[in-house]
Amino acid sequence: QVQLVESGGGLVQAGGTLRLSCATSRNIFRFDNMAWHRQAPGKQRELVAGITSGGSTNYAESVKGRFTIGRDIAKNTLYLQMTSLRPEDTGVYYCYGDKIVNVEGARASSWGQGTQVTVSS
Repeated sequence: QVQLVESGGGLVQAGGTLRLSCATSRNIFRFDNMAWHRQAPGKQRELVAGITSGGSTNYAESVKGRFTIGRDIAKNTLYLQMTSLRPEDTGVYYCYGDKIVNVEGARASSWGQGTQVTVSS
C-alpha cells in the first residue's frame, strides 16, 4: 500500500504564502500522475494542480499564476507552492498519486489524509 503524507497546512492571511509537502513511500517516478486536490466546506473535491511523470503540469484556472506544483526527486516528495492566497483557497488539500496498471488504462490510485489550509481575509 502506497502511503502519501501531507504537511505544511495552516492559517495564513490573504496575500500570504504556504508550501505544502507530500512525502511518498515509493520512488516518485513510479507514479504516472501526481496531483493536489482540495475540498472546501460544502463543496466537491476539485483538482488544483497536477504533474505527470514526465514533468508536464496543469492547473485549475483559479490558481494559475499563483500556485506551482513541483517535485523533489531525491526526497520522493511532491510540493505545492501557494502564493497570493485568497480566502476562497481555504479547504483541505489532498495529495494524490496514480499508476496505470493495464493496457485498458485502469489506474491504481492513492490519497493522503489531507492538510487544512485556512486563509483569513
